[in-house]
Amino acid sequence: MIAPELAIPLSLVVPLIGFVAIWRLGPSPNLREGATLVTGGALLTLVVSIFAAVGAGARPEVTVWTMINGLSVSFHAEPLGAMFALIASGLWIVNSVYSVGYMRGTNEKNQTRFYMCFAVAIASAMGVAFAANLFTLFIFYEVLTLSTFPLVTHKGNDDARRGGRVYLGILMATSIGLLLPAIVWTYAITQTTDFAPGGILSAHADAAAPVAGVLLGLFAFGIGKAALMPVHPWLPNAMVAPTPVSAFLHAVAVVKAGVFSILKIAVYIFGVDFLSETGVAEPYMWIAAGSILLASAIAMNKDNLKARLAFSTVSQLSYVTLGAMLATSMGVMGAGLQIAAHALGKMTLFMCAGAIYVAHHKTLVSQLDGMGRAMPITFGAFFVGALSIIGLPPLAGSWPKFFLMLGAADAGQLAVIAVLMISSLLNIVYLTPIVLRGFYVKAPEGEDRPSRISEAPLLCLAPIIFTALGCIVLFFLATDLAAFLEPIVDNGGAS
Repeated sequence: MIAPELAIPLSLVVPLIGFVAIWRLGPSPNLREGATLVTGGALLTLVVSIFAAVGAGARPEVTVWTMINGLSVSFHAEPLGAMFALIASGLWIVNSVYSVGYMRGTNEKNQTRFYMCFAVAIASAMGVAFAANLFTLFIFYEVLTLSTFPLVTHKGNDDARRGGRVYLGILMATSIGLLLPAIVWTYAITQTTDFAPGGILSAHADAAAPVAGVLLGLFAFGIGKAALMPVHPWLPNAMVAPTPVSAFLHAVAVVKAGVFSILKIAVYIFGVDFLSETGVAEPYMWIAAGSILLASAIAMNKDNLKARLAFSTVSQLSYVTLGAMLATSMGVMGAGLQIAAHALGKMTLFMCAGAIYVAHHKTLVSQLDGMGRAMPITFGAFFVGALSIIGLPPLAGSWPKFFLMLGAADAGQLAVIAVLMISSLLNIVYLTPIVLRGFYVKAPEGEDRPSRISEAPLLCLAPIIFTALGCIVLFFLATDLAAFLEPIVDNGGAS
């Protein structure tokens, strides 16, 4: 068993070794894709060892480079980061298998560059997950943006370039214009950027309290990857990317790096008790609640399937921000569980959308009448993922909403409970008709539908089945995951 202090830096190095291997093996597609999968397996093994160590109570730390005045590139494994790393590394393998089927099925160009960028992106996600301070988090947050830009613009057409400009422009503008000043301001108050149990600002309450509301706003909107309205347009614009990019980076790695960062800053920079006592989080709680409802309303009116799922993601991400801003232990727990549950559910939905495109080149909801009879497995998996997003048991997505409602009750925010209930109803409105049209609505007159089952290639279909089953399995493992995350909500985030 590799020591966790060694496994942490290796989790960043292994994907970069994979990057070189993919590049060198580019002329041989089978070897190139084999290198991707081997790299994914090696990374997952490392992360599992870290996850197990953290679950046993260890908190491994590694400092790579110390700068002046206590600033350093350092890594630290705690429950929230270990969970995020496990989700990202595990689903990278699933997405890599799916990518092979999708990229070959659609004859995409520049596939070597595609897999290379994915490797750098997952290394960046590991850096975000294990960052021990804001300085380290900012570095890898920016690398994640830059490494995923070529994936967003992969197709190279006008739409891809336009989407890429919006993607890069918003994410870089928010991080440099808002997030970086927030980090500098935090350092000016506390003389540190380290994540600490209970929050570092709470120890400097006299200086921090008067400016905490503004500082929290800089973090909330500066972390543009969390897609809190109105800094969300990069996400729907990024849907011009191939579906494997949408499925992984914009349902798992990129967006989850955003909401993970917001949750970690709320717990370890501000502190749950500090946020509760000062009340500075309440305005942002309502902004998150508004984002949940408004994005759902927009999703209802989108005919493009990926666009509908994109706005659904904007809504679902705001659950995590909402949980953090409730400033209660149950709110934080609900936010943490939402990161895991949404990753499985939304990845399932995006991969189903890609499978429909690979098999039948359909991209609009209005084109899906009768398609469920030709693709029963795909549409069945979509139904499972949709029910998880809606929050119905026995599916994983039901637990986050339960804990968020408990958190809202603890905070005396009964209106937030109403927002969550309305959100579930809106989820039903824009997700279930996709399945119903596929199975129960006949194709329009004059439009033929396959007379036999015609699913996407097995390499596309198997990952879809895996994540759909994961939505069910995680429901029954949620108690264990909640116990694993318990240290982040005990004693204001003590670990």
